[in-house]
Amino acid sequence: MALANEILGSSFLHKSPLVSQSKLFQTALSSANQFMPIWGFPDKKRKVVLVRKAVNGPVAAISEDLDLGLGLGLDLVKPVPLVEKPVEFKVRAVVTIRNKNKEDFKETIFKHLDAFTDRIGQNVVLQLISTEIDPRRNAPKRSKEAVLKDWSKKTNVKAERVNYIAEFVLTSDFGEPGAITIMNKHQQEFFLETITIEQFASDPIHFPCNSWVQSRKDHPAKRIFFSNKPYLPGETPAGIKALREKELKDIRGDGKGVRKLSDRVYDFDVYNDLGNPDKGIEFARPCLGGEKIPYPRRCRTGRAPCETDITAESRVEKPLPMYVPRDEQFEEPKQTTFSLGRLRAVLHTLVPSLKASILSNKQDFHGFSDIDSLYSEGVLLKLGLQDELMKKLPLPSVVSESSPGLLKYNTPLILSKDKFAWLRDDEFAREAIAGVNPVSIERLKVFPPVSNLDPEVYGPQESAIKEEHIVGQLNGMTVQQALDEKKLFIVDYHDVYLPFIDRINALDGRKTYATRTIFFLTPLGTLKPLAIELSLPPTGPSSRSKRVVTPPVDATSNWKWQLAKAHVCSNDAGVHQLVNHWLRTHAGLEPFILAAHRQLSSMHPIFKLLDPHMRYTLEINALARQSLISGEGVIESCFTAGRYGMEISAAAYKNLWRFDKESLPADLIRRGMAEPDPTMPHGLKLMIEDYPYATDGLLIWAAIEKWVKTYVSHYYPNPSMVREDKELQDWYWESINVGHGDLRHESWWPQLNNSDDLASILTTLIWLSSAQHAALNFGQYPYGGYVPNRPPLMRRLIPDENDPEYAIFLNDPQKYFLSALPSVLQATKFMAVVDTLSTHSPDEEYLGERQQTSIWTSDAEIVEAFYEFSAEIRQIEKEIDRRNADERLRNRCGAGVLPYELLAPSSEPGVTCRGVPNSVSI
Repeated sequence: MALANEILGSSFLHKSPLVSQSKLFQTALSSANQFMPIWGFPDKKRKVVLVRKAVNGPVAAISEDLDLGLGLGLDLVKPVPLVEKPVEFKVRAVVTIRNKNKEDFKETIFKHLDAFTDRIGQNVVLQLISTEIDPRRNAPKRSKEAVLKDWSKKTNVKAERVNYIAEFVLTSDFGEPGAITIMNKHQQEFFLETITIEQFASDPIHFPCNSWVQSRKDHPAKRIFFSNKPYLPGETPAGIKALREKELKDIRGDGKGVRKLSDRVYDFDVYNDLGNPDKGIEFARPCLGGEKIPYPRRCRTGRAPCETDITAESRVEKPLPMYVPRDEQFEEPKQTTFSLGRLRAVLHTLVPSLKASILSNKQDFHGFSDIDSLYSEGVLLKLGLQDELMKKLPLPSVVSESSPGLLKYNTPLILSKDKFAWLRDDEFAREAIAGVNPVSIERLKVFPPVSNLDPEVYGPQESAIKEEHIVGQLNGMTVQQALDEKKLFIVDYHDVYLPFIDRINALDGRKTYATRTIFFLTPLGTLKPLAIELSLPPTGPSSRSKRVVTPPVDATSNWKWQLAKAHVCSNDAGVHQLVNHWLRTHAGLEPFILAAHRQLSSMHPIFKLLDPHMRYTLEINALARQSLISGEGVIESCFTAGRYGMEISAAAYKNLWRFDKESLPADLIRRGMAEPDPTMPHGLKLMIEDYPYATDGLLIWAAIEKWVKTYVSHYYPNPSMVREDKELQDWYWESINVGHGDLRHESWWPQLNNSDDLASILTTLIWLSSAQHAALNFGQYPYGGYVPNRPPLMRRLIPDENDPEYAIFLNDPQKYFLSALPSVLQATKFMAVVDTLSTHSPDEEYLGERQQTSIWTSDAEIVEAFYEFSAEIRQIEKEIDRRNADERLRNRCGAGVLPYELLAPSSEPGVTCRGVPNSVSI
């Protein structure tokens, strides 16, 4: 015992039996002159052994290297581990900030001010938070605060990304870092891309942020970022559990207050901001959303109500921005691309306006050469108005210098191979399965077609198309044989338009029908149009409200047929834009995105899966509410339905939209374009084998489905885990019961009880946001940029022999046809907008790609599965290229036939008629 006293000190041994562990550690460390192990240090070798008697008595510490136990005959107890005093050490954080390429004057001033004040303590402060709880404080373990170094020195660095360093002081018992908080004491926001913690024995710890960090003066609370390690809610480490809940609570908001542009608050509202009743009753529009007119919910902005209608939200007009959560706004490359497109739209719209004011009686195209000149000469060059225009527009010099290029339209793809393709019946039919709207065609199951509208209001339900109209065109078949052999197809817009026809035709410069078109599948696998039905609401018991137009036999019937096809295309353009494109992708997805941000933590594995498929959607939808689908917006100005367009969209939501039918296989089966067949690829037999949208789409659908099933099964191996995941269940519940609340009681909503349910729901959402949207969006200018091919509106009905216009039609049918198409102003405005909507930005992320591919999750198995998904997408692209070169596939290959590339996954920037972005981003 004397030797022990000499080694450890008698005063130490004669203290209380509960010897201070801190003192014990210091004494042992001093005696052995060795270091203790700490979490994450490269050298994990233990040099000190600490032991204690099991009864009241002194505690001894000996060095393993001194071998004192046996050599000195000490009566030692069995070693028992003892908590050691933590040792401090430093780790380095590499913080990547993304610079703006262009700054306005105010931003430059604040940037230099921040560089100055950073030196005197107005800096960026970070704190690292452990996944573990400190038992002494019953709170998460936190590092000492650290600041970003050298901010002022790097102020003038012109690189796109700038790395800053911060050093954290940790203790050996800190545990694994799980979160970082940031306080921005500067004057302006900055875009935080990533934070990487280095100098641990394990791999670097990544924090993918991709978020704007606001100044403390705007948002006093600290920002919270989590590491890339995914956790289900029930598996969240104790140290970051409260932060997970706080972050979600902060981001939800409470449905109150006006949102600032710098906010990150996600909330729901109805579409009550499309009109502006304060400008006059003619500018008022009905509220979409609620029992009266069901509709999906949109992102809440909280603006004040209109003065004349408190149920309507006041408008924000360009150039003022509309609120979306700060991280949802376009990043700089996207904003630049969109702004350039908007500038071009302004120029293209203004020039025809000038022409209209100068030549007020000549607003129509006088010949097809006038349309051709939009691509060859340019509007300004032809009219010689560029000097006058440039004086009126405060344009940058670079724009003025390049004005001829900016003010000239690019030749649409539809004209690139065959200038007269739009006139051919086979091209008219081909675009129903390989054009920009390939999702309206259905297999005809009953002949004649029958309406579901009330016959007391809308007349006989049975179509006017009879057997004698089509039987001679069926290759010797009877109509019943053609039905039985599944050779008849229909594009039916009768019920969509007929309830609105009288109101539309009462508008100035609008005339339309509700159309039906029947097609026959030829032995070559191509479609042939057989008959077009044009319907108007009945005006009396004996009124002739339906007429049938068939393929021409002479010059007069040829022009009537061309006019009938134009009316079908006008119907198609409206349903494509208002229902299939806007409603089924943009508006239908927004509630799921809002609920995901509100209910799923950024560390939730399902949020990580969905994240790239939600990018920019809220921003583009807000821009649409501001200028596209709003009162007097582009849709009202340029499409047949005019001010009733969004009501048509809402009627389709109420009567036709079903989430359980939005998957590609379910949609094909619903339309009769496919039948379940387990012996066929993808388990489906297509009714038209060469149906480019379906054949290419099923490849992408299967790849998405495989990837999602792999992902979901990895995190939910047990079905009960899906039911017990509160965040997941809250997300799905809120998406339906709030975001789609007007349809919440429908029985067709899929259940969410197991991993198969979850995989099915997620596959549908990813399909809609990526491939479905791409197929419906990026062909708008390539096909619609030549207005005669796909007129968005019509201004003349087809004259009967008794109509006063019939003589004009007979005398100059081309002039009559052009006068029925949009005016110069309407056409060029429409062309400019769809040109913008068809454009890929340089920062586009395509299917199979994602930001920080290797660090978005720390789960190596999932990263490897994603690389496999990416490889499969690349193989699909090669298969699509192969199909487009196969001359047997006449709907995508042949003389003057455009290849079907709308589902080819990758693309260059610009208008390419191909490319599948991850999200609804334009």
